[in-house]
Amino acid sequence: MRQHEVRAGRLAGKTVVITGIASGQGRSAALLFAREGAHVVGCDLDLDGAADTVRELRAAGGVADDPVQVDLTDETAVRGWADAVATRHPGIHVLYLNAAATRFAPVEEITYEAWTWNTRHEVDVVFLPIISFWRQLAATGRASVVLVGSTAGVTGSMTNQRLAHTATKGAVVAMTKQLAAEGAPKGIRVNCVSPGMIATPATAADLLAPDHPMRTIGRHIPLGRVGEPDEVAHCALFLASDEASYVTGANLMVDGGWSAVLPG
Repeated sequence: MRQHEVRAGRLAGKTVVITGIASGQGRSAALLFAREGAHVVGCDLDLDGAADTVRELRAAGGVADDPVQVDLTDETAVRGWADAVATRHPGIHVLYLNAAATRFAPVEEITYEAWTWNTRHEVDVVFLPIISFWRQLAATGRASVVLVGSTAGVTGSMTNQRLAHTATKGAVVAMTKQLAAEGAPKGIRVNCVSPGMIATPATAADLLAPDHPMRTIGRHIPLGRVGEPDEVAHCALFLASDEASYVTGANLMVDGGWSAVLPG
């Protein structure tokens, strides 16, 4: 870049679909991507929270569609949303599948209903938008998909009893590889960010709650602390942008080194 040259935002001119923008990592991504020039198209079950995100985004000069309430476990609802987006936007450049929810239980207590609930809310919420937006992504000829895995998808845990969560996030990491293979001929790159412990409203209510055994996990992470939503969003931004034009099928760990070392 020449001196004094003004760089356009890394997502300038791109339409970016983000699921789960009401709070936490999805909210951070919506705000950051808009600052980088994206036209944000977001959804969430929490429509009031999503509307707050869009108001803040627009107040900062960003551009976004009005958010919509979508049950991402409902095929008809997701396909209807994708069709509605297609009427307003000729193509989708980035699909960031952030939304998910989980429940934890030890093996001896987990029920089949809880297992299938996790599958719907961590795998189906990825699968259904993928099949619904895939043709719109391919239409651009140069698109990017970012999935959200987890350290749970690549490691076990002695302190968090989470068989279903481990299985579903492991599936998301595996889906990244296959989607990258099938997307490459269509000009679609597919990558994954896998956060470790991140301070969000959801983790504050369970894993980082005062009575949870993982509340002090920060002292065991090499960087000495839990992460922030913006730190995940910046990694997702790189993978979504043309700066990562030669990156596909990757799983980027965003965990302060947690998954790279033995405990203690």
